[in-house]
Amino acid sequence: MDKSTRYKIFNDPIHGFITVPKGPILKLIDHPYVQRLRRIRQLGLGYLVFPAAEHSRFSHALGALELGQRVLNNLREKDTTISQPEYDGTLMAILLHDVGHGPLSHTLEHSLIKDFNHEMMSLAIMKELNKEFNGALDEAISIFTNQHKKKFLHQLISSQLDLDRLDYLRRDSFFTGVSEGTVGINRILKTMRVFKGNIVIEKKGIYAVENYIIARRLMYMQVYQHKTVLSADFLLRSIFERVSDLIADGKEVSFASSSLAYFLTEQPSAKKVISKEMITRYTEMDDHDIYLSIKQWTKSEDKILADLSFRFLNRDLFRTTFVDKKLNKSQRDNVLDQTKKALKKARLPYNDEVLKYYISFEHSYSEAYKYKNESIWILEDEKAIEFSKAAETKNIIALTEPVVKQYCVHLKTISV
Repeated sequence: MDKSTRYKIFNDPIHGFITVPKGPILKLIDHPYVQRLRRIRQLGLGYLVFPAAEHSRFSHALGALELGQRVLNNLREKDTTISQPEYDGTLMAILLHDVGHGPLSHTLEHSLIKDFNHEMMSLAIMKELNKEFNGALDEAISIFTNQHKKKFLHQLISSQLDLDRLDYLRRDSFFTGVSEGTVGINRILKTMRVFKGNIVIEKKGIYAVENYIIARRLMYMQVYQHKTVLSADFLLRSIFERVSDLIADGKEVSFASSSLAYFLTEQPSAKKVISKEMITRYTEMDDHDIYLSIKQWTKSEDKILADLSFRFLNRDLFRTTFVDKKLNKSQRDNVLDQTKKALKKARLPYNDEVLKYYISFEHSYSEAYKYKNESIWILEDEKAIEFSKAAETKNIIALTEPVVKQYCVHLKTISV
């Protein structure tokens, strides 16, 4: 039998050739739920700043799967007992960890379903797939939910140094061209070990981990919380808030997507349960549903919705201004007054109710390393030492402090 018929190869610009054996994992990759991820941008609206950042959640899922294969094989070589069901279950959980992402990734995560985060949908989808695959995902669900007895398997999927982060930092760095996000993945994977039931890093991998934490901080500053990305995110949320307000007022809004219409008109909540209909409607959507609807809304009779949609579609974005401290009432009132005048000049409604679509006073928050809750452990002389204490450079302690930055999103014609 030709060996080439036993597996499928994906050519990835980050990790090279990714080999996937034919069987349940490849069937999952070919499933419509996973194929949908090809139509969802990994960085949401990041492409508006970094033109080449068009990569998808699908390529990230494959990348994380490849890293999973590498580290599990490495751990086995270091005499860690991992059965074949545990091996396959971990890979399935890694592959599906982001399957619950909605259109444009994080941007609309809280705009479509109340009391919700994408991990909840990932789990709900995994349970649906488990029914379809006759229980083949039992092990994967156990690992994903941290119910499995071998806790280190869950740590590979969700921790301060998980495979998800290792792939997306390297991948996002490559496609944005921000070289500061480059991470020495192979050294980290090769120095991973299981010690007393937990993932630790051998001491020779300490510098690669230090670089990883610094890269994470820099990527948040330069990419994930870039001022133009923050502006674009707010504009898109404003569009959806306007649509929701119009529907609440009994106004008719046209949709290019019946599934998108379902979420904005029904406003379902995930507080008690994620229903079968919510899963069906959710997995029917991708980035195209958003863009087609926004194209329709540029011709809306509602001037605010038409203006916001036109701005978004043609990248006529707002401006983000970072400030040293939270604006006081007088400063905020000044921004509001300027905005009213600008809207009036543009012949748009300018009453108090519409200002919320054009102004936002917010703050960004990033934490490169949460050592108090989920530590990274370094193995030294058969003892596990928390990373910030094991590191030779003192700047790691500084990187454990969260960075909070106040900012205002506003029209470009006004000053803050």
